[in-house]
Amino acid sequence: MSNESQSPIPPTEGDGRSADSGSELIPATGNTGTHENQASPDAPTENEEGIAVSESQETALEKRTENETEEASEAEPEEQAVEGTESQGMSFIDHLEEFRWRLVRGAIAFLVAALFCGYFADFLVNVVLIGPLKQSGPNIVLQNLVPYGQLSLYFQVVFFSAFILSFPFLAWQIWKFVEPGLHEKERKASRFIILFISICFFTGIAFGYFVFLPISLKFFAGFGSPLIKNNIAVQDYIGFFLGTLLTAGIVFELPFVSYVLSQIGLLTPAFMRFYRRHAVVAMLIIAAVVTPSTDMVTQLVIAVPMLILYEVSIFISASVQRNKNRQMMQENG
Repeated sequence: MSNESQSPIPPTEGDGRSADSGSELIPATGNTGTHENQASPDAPTENEEGIAVSESQETALEKRTENETEEASEAEPEEQAVEGTESQGMSFIDHLEEFRWRLVRGAIAFLVAALFCGYFADFLVNVVLIGPLKQSGPNIVLQNLVPYGQLSLYFQVVFFSAFILSFPFLAWQIWKFVEPGLHEKERKASRFIILFISICFFTGIAFGYFVFLPISLKFFAGFGSPLIKNNIAVQDYIGFFLGTLLTAGIVFELPFVSYVLSQIGLLTPAFMRFYRRHAVVAMLIIAAVVTPSTDMVTQLVIAVPMLILYEVSIFISASVQRNKNRQMMQENG
């Protein structure tokens, strides 16, 4: 066979030979995946990528767990507070039970005071009740018109005296029933409320007994014809006596009423100052109606204490308003 028939086979693309020189080259791997694996030394491999993804998921999971733990720790005090409030809450039956026991304690205190006043019943009737009538003059005489008149008189005097004597305790029982429904700030602001109520009530009783009663009885004793004897039924006198003292005690609670209304926001010092002139006219009219005498001095004796009470009420309302403004500034600041 000739040499021409033995020509070399042309090289293919996958061979490592060179067509020009016919010499062998370093065989190539021929694997494109090798170039991809050698792309970047910093880039993570498939295993490294899986580890990085798992580590990022674990980090996110840890952060989420920490956030949930913090939220749970913040929610626990609120839940405990709610649970404490619910545990301390009282049902309607519990409120009725509490109210019943407050009534029982008040009734016991009233009965004890009644027994004490019953021991001094003669002193209360002869000195305290009839004393102002004797001082008004000899023209007024008490008389009993019914068989049970004096027995009823003694009971009324004893029970009314027991009510006055036990008034602070009764007011305290009412306050203890209302107190659980108030906030802590309101409780602190009302620590001396029973003392305040009692002072106002006793001041009104003293004013009615030592000021208003003598003025009224002297006017009644000196008014009219000397030919007519003033024989007063004992039941009418005791009604006038007790009504006068009780009305004076209630009227002197005006500062307390202004305090309560100012606390709940229904009364302001500006409102009371604006209507001061109207209040003065109204008080003078009330004094003219209540006072039996047409003497202006006697009417002023009744009107001046009411005007003083009104000014004290303005002062109390202004104090409450200042305290509320100070608390708002502290909360906002």
